[in-house]
Amino acid sequence: MGRPALLEHAAADYLNELARQRPWTRARAEELLERLEAHLGEPAPLLAYTRLTGEAWLRTLPEQERHEAAELLGDFRAYLRDWGWLDQARPVNQPD
Repeated sequence: MGRPALLEHAAADYLNELARQRPWTRARAEELLERLEAHLGEPAPLLAYTRLTGEAWLRTLPEQERHEAAELLGDFRAYLRDWGWLDQARPVNQPD
């Protein structure tokens, strides 16, 4: 059985795509995603990031950072869905 997908791998893939499309936002996005992963516990499995854990993390941020971080989470979540990361990360019942 394979190892679970990690948040750090999905984030790296997302950041590479972001660098291609909007390079000026990459450094800040990387900082925020690293903080999210630290909040979830490193190394965090990708499935540890849900809407609820994302919202809980947002509440830990200073008020002035929340809007930017919420936008990032929305974009990251769409990327995970559109590029199949969430489908690949879902556990599948397989015989041993």
